[in-house]
Amino acid sequence: MHKTAHAGRTLTQLDFARLNKPDLGPLPDALDEALALADLVDSREVPPDVVTMNSQFIIRMADTGQQREMTLCYPADAAPAAGRVSVYSPVGAAMLGMRVGERARWSTPNGDACEADIVAVLFQPEASGEYAR
Repeated sequence: MHKTAHAGRTLTQLDFARLNKPDLGPLPDALDEALALADLVDSREVPPDVVTMNSQFIIRMADTGQQREMTLCYPADAAPAAGRVSVYSPVGAAMLGMRVGERARWSTPNGDACEADIVAVLFQPEASGEYAR
């Protein structure tokens, strides 16, 4: 059973501030929309099952059931072949602020619709006491 997040996502105030820094460049539309709808919380108050920046998590593709392990990162740290997905990518923007049990939806650059369930958060910096990473 899954639920789809329709309203705001949970983001830390620090992630929100860092993603809105002008030196990262213009935000992709999907990320801009996610930030606009975000429920902001202090890093010490974010639930441990939320995908925050630098979180490592597992998704299950809705169409195939295939599971993938990913780490959500900033654009400069992206390495898709190694599972490091940029928050500026369609899949990365879809994952930011989502919780375990929710279904994320995004479109690939060629227009294909994708869906995946957040299965687990393996590592979240805030849950590990890293509040200013």
